Amino acid sequence: MAKSKLVKSNQAVARAVSSAFGKIETSVVGGYTKIEDAFVDRYLTREGETVDEAKARLKKGPASRP
Repeated sequence: MAKSKLVKSNQAVARAVSSAFGKIETSVVGGYTKIEDAFVDRYLTREGETVDEAKARLKKGPASRP
């Protein structure tokens, strides 16, 4: 059974919207990660500690803080 033009156009619109949402999501999450890394680097790292090490230490909770 052939699909109507309306169904085909709705599917095309759905694909376009899904693709656009994925691109927006990727850019927003990437931007947030950059801001988060800069904040952790500037204010929460200890001397000689990388950003990833500081994030891991902070996820452990208050027991790992002096």
